[in-house]
Amino acid sequence: MRNGSKRRVNRHAGARPPARRHGEIDLGPLPGLIGYMLRRAQITVFQDIFRAFSQVDIRPAQFLVLTIIEHNPGRTQSQVSAALRIKRTNFVALLDSLESRGLAVRRPAPSDRRSHALHLTPAGKAVMRRLKQMVDKLEAGMVARIGEDGRDALLKLLHRLAEGSHKAGAANPVRRARAAAKSRRRQATPKRSLTSKGTG
Repeated sequence: MRNGSKRRVNRHAGARPPARRHGEIDLGPLPGLIGYMLRRAQITVFQDIFRAFSQVDIRPAQFLVLTIIEHNPGRTQSQVSAALRIKRTNFVALLDSLESRGLAVRRPAPSDRRSHALHLTPAGKAVMRRLKQMVDKLEAGMVARIGEDGRDALLKLLHRLAEGSHKAGAANPVRRARAAAKSRRRQATPKRSLTSKGTG
């Protein structure tokens, strides 16, 4: 029992930060708690996101809505809000702001005239092209800090936490997202002309 207890103490001690300098706050066990560190990481990442998205006056929540509408044109308000797990009242306010700026539009759903199908406008598609370039740059910056393997491992674990799943299939969204990002980078990179090889 003594050895087992010692191993547990050492394990938790390893999760704590180095001894603090004079005047620093002792965070106690917080740096070893998943929820606390997720929140700290989110604050750090979102600072960069807010700074970048401010160039087009878009908030992260609006980007999420625009992304879902772009990839699922014609889906209803309830379907999109459910996919993003946004309360209906909050989602309506988000959609109102996007529609007032001419980025998204509500149309009567063909299958149910009482529901609204959501579509991006040409202006919304143009904004999304700019946002995706920003997102690729932000993602590249994070990958530079934790590495490609670290990114894949982190996303896999986050999917497990978000979905409550420990199945291997939880990694599938990671592979799809990574492949989509690589495809966008290839499309954005100008191709070198074969006739220019070896010149200069």
